[in-house]
Amino acid sequence: MQEHNFPQPQEESDELYEHYSFTADKGQQPLRVDKYLMNFIEGATRNKIQQAAKDGNIHVNDNPVKSNYKVKGNDVIRVLFEHPPYENLLVGEDIPIDIVYEDDDLLVVNKPAGMVVHPGHGNYSGTLINALVYHIENLPKNSNERPGLVHRIDKDTSGLLVVAKTEEAMTHLAKQFFNKTSERIYHALVWGNVEEDEGTIEGNIGRHPKNRLQNTVFFGDDAEKGKAAVTHYKVLERLGYVTLVSCQLETGRTHQIRVHMKHIGHTLFNDARYGGERILKGTTFTKYKQFVDNCFKILPRQALHAKTLGFIHPTTGEKMSFNSEVPADIATCVEKWRNYAKHTEM
Repeated sequence: MQEHNFPQPQEESDELYEHYSFTADKGQQPLRVDKYLMNFIEGATRNKIQQAAKDGNIHVNDNPVKSNYKVKGNDVIRVLFEHPPYENLLVGEDIPIDIVYEDDDLLVVNKPAGMVVHPGHGNYSGTLINALVYHIENLPKNSNERPGLVHRIDKDTSGLLVVAKTEEAMTHLAKQFFNKTSERIYHALVWGNVEEDEGTIEGNIGRHPKNRLQNTVFFGDDAEKGKAAVTHYKVLERLGYVTLVSCQLETGRTHQIRVHMKHIGHTLFNDARYGGERILKGTTFTKYKQFVDNCFKILPRQALHAKTLGFIHPTTGEKMSFNSEVPADIATCVEKWRNYAKHTEM
């Protein structure tokens, strides 16, 4: 995990810029603010957080606090520095982009695994946004001030994204995503044998209460802690201890497919954040462990690819649909499992 480098305080400015803001849950038990922030800020170290508090950069309910302050229910915790967040300092970078379609209104990009979509939290360069800003002038900004972005996919997920080039296209496309009329189909390799040929997963998704770097499904009395999420899945191929599935998103929550598939007992293959980098199904034989380790080396990321993207063109009204090839790392891994399943009794 990349260490988060809290910037050093600067003398020349009295203005503070908000970098992070969190509101503690109503039932939050008293917890030191440095420990609390460790659960929220990816890559941060406790020493860095304590130094930020010492420099007066951590505020609770608009007052600077020391690192031993005990966070309580409904506290508003803000981390402030004397320069704008790095993600607001967008610098164009000459990074190649795989553009599968482009016109005056929009472009469709095939993002490789490993590329972050927008700057933030330790990834301030080399992102898709840095590349887009370099290649295209005057991209419109979305409600989060991110140029061109209508939707996003995770760093280690590959596949298709649509980018708006005009304000009108941004509004039109965002409305389609909001109204669930766009088409987004992913291919995923998951642990275990998915017994039903197809199904729908419904479960509100929100931040995991104990691991803030994960999301989880909330249901019953806790449902209000998450946002409504719906994923439709179909089995494409059963490969013994893993299954290749397609997942169609009805909603677009952060980590939705990763969280929903784990929720039904089928964590994505090699999804380290959600426990899929361990052997979750199979035998105890050493040869099997070696086989799986080889698969992890071939596919050093979660097995998830945004394969199909469809929407109505904001100007012409034409229905547009795009498909991308499953990248070599996933395809090679699936082929290895195919051969393994063929020659092994399960």
